[in-house]
Amino acid sequence: MRESGAVQTSLPNTRFETLASDERIDRTIKALESNYIRTFLARNGKEARLKVLELVRPGSEVFTATSKTLEKIGLLEELNNSGRYVSLRSKIAGLDRKRQANQIRLIAAVPDYVVGSVHAVTEEGQVMIASASGSQLALYSSGAGTLIWVVGTQKIVKDLDEGFRRIEEYAYPLEDTRMQEAHKLHSAVNKVLIVNKEGKPGRTTLIFVKEKLGF
Repeated sequence: MRESGAVQTSLPNTRFETLASDERIDRTIKALESNYIRTFLARNGKEARLKVLELVRPGSEVFTATSKTLEKIGLLEELNNSGRYVSLRSKIAGLDRKRQANQIRLIAAVPDYVVGSVHAVTEEGQVMIASASGSQLALYSSGAGTLIWVVGTQKIVKDLDEGFRRIEEYAYPLEDTRMQEAHKLHSAVNKVLIVNKEGKPGRTTLIFVKEKLGF
């Protein structure tokens, strides 16, 4: 979520910080699995990190979406700087974002793996991701060969309506603050991807973590 402009950001609604109960987690996992989204449950960030590294084939191309979740559990460092994978983030970092914009877009268009997070998961098994630019949404939707999401269980919501509330009232204010501190820019909820079901079984994996991670 990223956009410039003079926007007054409200404080995040902290009711969306509460980790889900085991009952809600189990119900949501069953719904995700019925929508062909393979789901695992990790006790903590370390366990989730190890699961991702188990799933990603060494030597493959990996694109890491911007994510406080991945940063906190050490996956950004491992996937981009360990040398065990072909980091597309590292390739892009050495290019001029204005002069070589098309080249950057092509490099990131169809990676073997994309690893990231989401903003809300409904108890009916729908996944919601908000973005200002939409750059990661095409990869999540169909561009990447394999998609892996790492998600704190505080992101479980009842339905799409509550998911939109979580995006607007919690994720957006926090991301807007992050963008202002890092880039002197405001964020925005310009595009929202809703994944109702994965059309290719085995392509998408979601790892829930019983730990408050990310926005």
